[in-house]
Amino acid sequence: MKKLGIIGGLGPMATTYFLYLLTRMSQAESDQEHMEILLHSKPSIPDRTRYILGVSRENPAPPMIEVGRELKSMGAGLLAIPCITAHYFHDELENGIGLKVLHAIRETGEYLKSAGVDRAGILATDGTVKSGLFDRVFDQYGIKVVYPDEESQRTVMDLIYRQIKTGEQGNIDQFVRVGEELFGRGAEVNLLGCTELSLLKRDYVLPAGYLDVLEVLAKCAVQECGRFDPRWNKLITK
Repeated sequence: MKKLGIIGGLGPMATTYFLYLLTRMSQAESDQEHMEILLHSKPSIPDRTRYILGVSRENPAPPMIEVGRELKSMGAGLLAIPCITAHYFHDELENGIGLKVLHAIRETGEYLKSAGVDRAGILATDGTVKSGLFDRVFDQYGIKVVYPDEESQRTVMDLIYRQIKTGEQGNIDQFVRVGEELFGRGAEVNLLGCTELSLLKRDYVLPAGYLDVLEVLAKCAVQECGRFDPRWNKLITK
């Protein structure tokens, strides 16, 4: 059974929730049957969105590679990063570390395609949106993307950076209004495309039609490590 390495701290609460999901999704009847996880939580890694947008020159890739190599040296056979924006650096990280790094967006494309979804709304950081991460990957699966308008995207960023990342509980009414806008423009499913937004699913009962990309990543990680509980196969909210 592979050991899972986690490049964490991006942000810390999302990493904590990812560990919870890994445990919940595991088929185990005792402590000893759970998968082995190696975690380095390094919140000092520079902000991914600021770098992608050119606001900061602090490149987050080198310290992520450093953490990944450390985890590899400790015996990790597979890596996961519970930060969607960090997937902008995916290929650079995988090449620099020399170990498979799970690609949450690609796995989400696979999941949506298998569910027959052709159009997805994206709730994510400005860095993820402007980098076209979802566009490029989903195009391979024939899935169209829908993004919030300018005002709604500001609301999404406020939820992520000024509410959840600061330790507050996100405003669910603001979140639902943005989601309704995306559904109104043809989205069949709305994606929680930032791991901070995943905490809204933890704290609230979301309306039907939402898929948490962090849950997809956790599902894939547990499957690859041989401990997946098939009761978690259906992830889109009903």
